[in-house]
Amino acid sequence: MSFRTRPSAFTLVELVMVIVILGLLAAVVVPKFTDIRSEAVNAAEQGVVSAVRSGINMYHMAQLAQGNDGYPDKLDNAQNGPASQSNPLFTEVIDGGVTDSNWKKTGTRTYKYLPNNHRYSYDKNTGKFELQP
Repeated sequence: MSFRTRPSAFTLVELVMVIVILGLLAAVVVPKFTDIRSEAVNAAEQGVVSAVRSGINMYHMAQLAQGNDGYPDKLDNAQNGPASQSNPLFTEVIDGGVTDSNWKKTGTRTYKYLPNNHRYSYDKNTGKFELQP
């Protein structure tokens, strides 16, 4: 008796099924990654905003301890433009400042977070650093 051995290989139907399954997985996974990226951008923004607000409060508490009741006149000495090692933002309230090029100083007391196009303003009378509507 002689047996013919059939070469082992995938059939066209099996290959098509694998491609379909991979396509379905990609359709489910790719939107999740884009959500994760936008969440990371939002978290980075909120991290800096929280640090600035904490710095303002620490400055205010130090002033109260010295018998003064005031907030910093400005948050930094940076020029208008994106933050960088040579132009760190928020140096008056955060030790070392922020050198994230996603932040841009747009005015004396106004800032912009470029990825989300959010604008923030600082009120030296109340010490509030808030998102502009």
